[in-house]
Parts: sequence; C-alpha cells; structure tokens
Amino acid sequence: MDSSNSTENSEQARVVEIATVREQAVAIDELIALARHHIRVFDQDLSQTGWNSVARAERLASFLREVRGRRLDIIVHDTRYLQSACPRMISLLRTYTHVMTIYQTGAEAKIATDPLLIVDGRHYLHRFHFEQPRAVMGVNQPEQTQLLATRFDQIWATGESGVSGTVLGL
Repeated sequence: MDSSNSTENSEQARVVEIATVREQAVAIDELIALARHHIRVFDQDLSQTGWNSVARAERLASFLREVRGRRLDIIVHDTRYLQSACPRMISLLRTYTHVMTIYQTGAEAKIATDPLLIVDGRHYLHRFHFEQPRAVMGVNQPEQTQLLATRFDQIWATGESGVSGTVLGL
C-alpha cells in the first residue's frame, strides 16, 4: 500500500526547529492548513502567535465549515486576552459553538508552561516554554505527536468553563 496517495500522509515527514515567535505563527498556519479532523491548542492566553489575525480566523473558519465532524479545542491558562482583545476568536466560537470549545486550565494544570498545537494526531508544534521563543514543529510525526497529545489530554482533563459563545445576562 502506497501511503503517499493518502491526503493525510501526502506532506513529507519532517521536524523543524523554530527560533522566533514569528516563525511559530507561520508554523501554526501551516499546520492548520494540514488539518483534516481535529485541532487542539494549549497556550498561556493565545496573545503571542497571531490567533486574532484576520487570516488565522479565516483559516479556522474554513477548516470548521468544510467537513462535518471537525473540531477545534482550545485550553488556556488565562482567558482575559481572548475576552477583551480577541473578537475574531469569540466570533468563531459563537458561529461554531457546536464544534469548538475554549476551556480554562484547572488548578492541576497551571504549572504547564509549554504551549502545544496538535493536529489530527500526526502534526504538532511544541513551544518549550511560553516565555522563550524556541519551539519545534513536526509534520507527519505520529509517534511524537501522540506523546504530546497525551500531555494535551492531561491538561484538557483539568479544563473548566472558559469562554462561552453565548451572551448571558442581557
């Protein structure tokens, strides 16, 4: 069986070291473009790598509307940036609340300091510490991605209600 014909495996396997926050933003967009099923994000607050940009919001909206069953799950330590300065993400959440969740980390996960982006269990971006720009991106790296996905799942399991797509109290 030739896996090169598979849509999910068509991208050449590689690991790329990333030195700047700007390079991370580019890598995030590249990984979103590869997504077919599920995007999972863990971050301090989404403020550093372009999550409120027009282009990123359009990419995410396109991902979420193209095929039924797609999901976007985000968990952050602090939701204040999302609520006060990230209207595009809030708009996405309102539109796609049935396939998108934004949680805040629970007390058990507050010690986590290494942002993660997991795409389809095959691709990842792992920033080693949110205060440092160094990161690594893996494309078609299912074994390493699975290790990071397990870490994400542990953080996700602590999740508490974060940002809602509905407006209450009006």
